Amino acid sequence: MFSTKILKPATLGCKIGALRLSTAAILPRATGRYHLLTNTQNNLRTSTVAVTRPLRSLMKFASNDKISAVEELAKINDQSLVRSKAYVDGKWTDAASGLTFDVTDPGTLEKVGSVADMDATEVRKAINVATEAFVTWKKTTAKERSVLLRKWHDLIISNKDDLARLMTLESGKPVAEATGEIFYGASFVEWFSEEAKRAYGDLVPSPVSNSRIVVMKQPVGVVGIITPYNFPNAMITRKVSAALAAGCTVVVRPASETPFSALALCELAERAGIPPGVLNVVPCSSENTPAVGNELTTNPLVRKISFTGSTAVGKQLMGQASTTMKKVSLELGGNAPFIVFEDADLTIAAKQLIMCKFRNSGQTCVSANRVYVHESVYDDFVDKFVNLVKEELHVGHGLSEGTTFGPMMTERGMLKVEDQLQRAIDAGARVVIGGGRPEGLNVGGYYLEPTVLVDVSDNVPMSCEETFGPLCPLYKFSSDEEVLRRANNVPVGLAGYFFSRDIGRIFRVAEGIEVGMVGVNTGIVSTEVAPFGGVKESGAGREGSRYGIDEYLNIKYMNVAF
Repeated sequence: MFSTKILKPATLGCKIGALRLSTAAILPRATGRYHLLTNTQNNLRTSTVAVTRPLRSLMKFASNDKISAVEELAKINDQSLVRSKAYVDGKWTDAASGLTFDVTDPGTLEKVGSVADMDATEVRKAINVATEAFVTWKKTTAKERSVLLRKWHDLIISNKDDLARLMTLESGKPVAEATGEIFYGASFVEWFSEEAKRAYGDLVPSPVSNSRIVVMKQPVGVVGIITPYNFPNAMITRKVSAALAAGCTVVVRPASETPFSALALCELAERAGIPPGVLNVVPCSSENTPAVGNELTTNPLVRKISFTGSTAVGKQLMGQASTTMKKVSLELGGNAPFIVFEDADLTIAAKQLIMCKFRNSGQTCVSANRVYVHESVYDDFVDKFVNLVKEELHVGHGLSEGTTFGPMMTERGMLKVEDQLQRAIDAGARVVIGGGRPEGLNVGGYYLEPTVLVDVSDNVPMSCEETFGPLCPLYKFSSDEEVLRRANNVPVGLAGYFFSRDIGRIFRVAEGIEVGMVGVNTGIVSTEVAPFGGVKESGAGREGSRYGIDEYLNIKYMNVAF
């Protein structure tokens, strides 16, 4: 076990404001000691602390064979999918400055390639192009847009293997997961190709006999889209396909960590026949991101912003967008509770938790963040879950044979997870399995072991903030009222999960939990046919489903007198 200082738990609540003044991370050394890297106002310092690794930290690893990004990139059958320039007005475009930024494989830290680094001026030009294209695109019929989107979908599916390999190289996720994302992303293109024909209006009964009231829906205009790195395909298709189906044109800024997936989608969209200027993608470095984001959110020609990312950035973008009263769709951070009641099927709950918590190495906004288990079944559940972690999660490079658990996608994210882990340990938590960077994995990269903790305080960052990584804290509870109070005691509300076989409890808890999406006896809530989105500080609007296209439409009412 870890040798830690045991702190007395504080009262229930997330009183951690002072803890955000610095960021700490445990950096493992071969000596068995750790360097504590502390970032206080961006000044780094190191100190050494002694930590004993948990006795049950025997993880399984996939192949240790060296992976070469250059060699793997060459294995992509259709090399025209590997694009390094921006896509504007149907043309592949270098940055005017000639500058590029590097994209790195998080599994090896090897350079995958370089991409054009567009700035705010070039984004403004892309917005102008999209504005001109909108004049024509909005006049196309729903049937015409549907046919083009269906062609795009079919091309995505037929190129799934190349797209998955490319995604794994830039994001690190296991190639099987990447392939699953390609199918998931394509499902939105298929769905909205169908919904394009169903953006129905209404005929409203008039209060007077000589008039008729007609309600119609029209595309909002140019849409600025900003996407994250954790789902570099699906986060783009979920937004872009809905916008295009509605008759909007778009300017997309993909994450600087994963631009290749976005550019490959442009290549396929062009093959599908989507006209120039309708879909524009402007990659940029992290240094240019603030200026590019500001241009998208403040340019009056952009009539809507769709963003997926952190709550803090979402608030900033919402404030900027308010200066021109844009419509906004914001899918922001979560802190999902995962509740196991005493009448649950523990085997099913443990298996679902593996998927819900450790898919994408914990880097999903709907990942289980806090696992509450009824005290009467707590020990049994911990045993079942830890055994599954040991058996099913094999750490390795996403392209290595047998890998089911890849690296973190960014160093910043890895350091945040290590910070949360150390703070929990300092407050008395015990690591049951995992707890560090893998020993014996010789491929480099941002690897962390999937980690399970018990005896975790409600007042540490892990309990109050989104982790976005492979830490799984398990908490005991004794009553329905208590667990609902604790589950709702956070400012966000994206997804929540619980396991029970009591039909009355199912409806009480589902109605009482403050989230936008609830998984009952399942750890999966994402599908193209259901509305995706949250409440409280988890954002505004919905994506996917029949509601998703409405986010890109304005309602106009016409009173016709005769």
